[in-house]
Amino acid sequence: MGRGIQRAIPLAATAGAVAVLAGCTADPAPTASGDLDGTSIVIAVSAEPASLNPLAGYAPHGSAKLYDGLLEYQPDMQLHPLLATDLPEPSADGRSWTVKLRTGVTFSDGSKLDADDVSATYRAVLTPAYASPLRGRFSMLTAVTQVDSTTVRFDLSRPYSPFPQLLTLGIVPSQSLTTPVPVTGGRRTEPPPGTGPYRLASWTKGRQLVLTANPKYFGGRPSIAKVTMEFVGDDAARLERVNDGTVDSTVLPCTQAARFADSNTFDVMTQQHTGDLSTVVLPSKNDVTGDQTIRRALNLTVDRAAVVTGVLGGHGAPAYTPVPDATAEFVEPSATFEHNPTQARKLLEEAGWRSGGDGVRTRGGVRAAFTLRYASGDDVAAKLVTKFAADAKQVGIAVTGNAIDPAALHNGAGPSLLRIGGPFDPDLMLYQLLHSPGKPGDYTNDDVDAALETGRTATDPAQRSAAYRQLQRAYVSSPGMVVLASTDHCTVIRRSWNGYRPVPDGSEADGTWGPWWNLAHWTPR
Repeated sequence: MGRGIQRAIPLAATAGAVAVLAGCTADPAPTASGDLDGTSIVIAVSAEPASLNPLAGYAPHGSAKLYDGLLEYQPDMQLHPLLATDLPEPSADGRSWTVKLRTGVTFSDGSKLDADDVSATYRAVLTPAYASPLRGRFSMLTAVTQVDSTTVRFDLSRPYSPFPQLLTLGIVPSQSLTTPVPVTGGRRTEPPPGTGPYRLASWTKGRQLVLTANPKYFGGRPSIAKVTMEFVGDDAARLERVNDGTVDSTVLPCTQAARFADSNTFDVMTQQHTGDLSTVVLPSKNDVTGDQTIRRALNLTVDRAAVVTGVLGGHGAPAYTPVPDATAEFVEPSATFEHNPTQARKLLEEAGWRSGGDGVRTRGGVRAAFTLRYASGDDVAAKLVTKFAADAKQVGIAVTGNAIDPAALHNGAGPSLLRIGGPFDPDLMLYQLLHSPGKPGDYTNDDVDAALETGRTATDPAQRSAAYRQLQRAYVSSPGMVVLASTDHCTVIRRSWNGYRPVPDGSEADGTWGPWWNLAHWTPR
């Protein structure tokens, strides 16, 4: 807690929370694509998007490159109008929001943006036939009305103060939504046109995504004319790509990025204030992890300070609940767990978990043992699992790590080390994560549910803040997971461009919101 939000700082800055390391080269070096003028960039991202369709969940927080939302976030996490002319204002009863649109905006196929496109996009999210995974997020939205060609009204079933944060959704042409078909599924279709600063040139599944500048972008054609996003899930592989000069920018664990501190070619940008929480999810429908005493004992025995200093090399902060310090106004400082293995052993003994001959506790023939899944290729995750297992062993709980395909981690099949969180309004993540039965893990807690409902419906900021603080107090008395730490992010960038601006980011790693959120505004040096 207590680490301040970083403000917008240019790439060449040396002061503040963003560290720019090493000096400038005398002559321009070629980028990974081989050009000297800086009009192309190669980025390595750790996750490939399942779809490029906003209705399928692509870039829900904006910065999609291909699409624009009505609003966009800025580095201070304030919303600014993008396709809208101004920030929307709610009606007196808080049950409707009206948005005025820019004029003169066109999609990449040449068609003009109007209110019909906006209303069609949001109506499609609500229509079951499209099977949009975002539908639950818009549960309060009852109708979208085209008032005139440049005005749209959103009607809600109840007041919902964070509603403007849902207006970052990318807008697609109404012509692309004439046939209601599922937007997700095994068959990949070409994404619809967007109004964004880039257009899709190619998508080689499992390898890379190539974008080219949209010459008709209403905000001006980007100086970086070609963006290649390569999908490299393995941390060590991304590190090697930087070493051999075949990528211009990537995110690395800070312990790996540190080796470029003396580079004459790359800058290392450290984002200390993130919403990226490393969390051990403990499913309720499991004889071991569903036991509340086991959950409390694990929260007491894990040494979070040692996680930060050891595994993260000091690049992070201890965390205790799913509310990250990136949303400081909602954090409850008292909602913590002390590091107390002795108390953990006492709780387990009192609950009937007796130590066996092999040092693993049992109760009713059930061993206090489970397998913990984590993403293969994630160097930090592997070390976190090792540390977590060592701490659990001290109190008689056996944890075995299992590296699996990252795409399978969120299927709810068992205890998992997940990266969750974000710097956005807490309702956007916490309601799905914790409201009974919260996913993943099937967490249930009546007091948490009540706080979530208050946080969702209250319009008074102070009342919402109080609700989420109460939520955290209720959560620590009955935890459903072990939140280990918030993790700093380190981005390595070739010294060829100006324009980088740090933003508080989350666990996403697909090249949308995060270090390259404003890539369209970067300029060659």
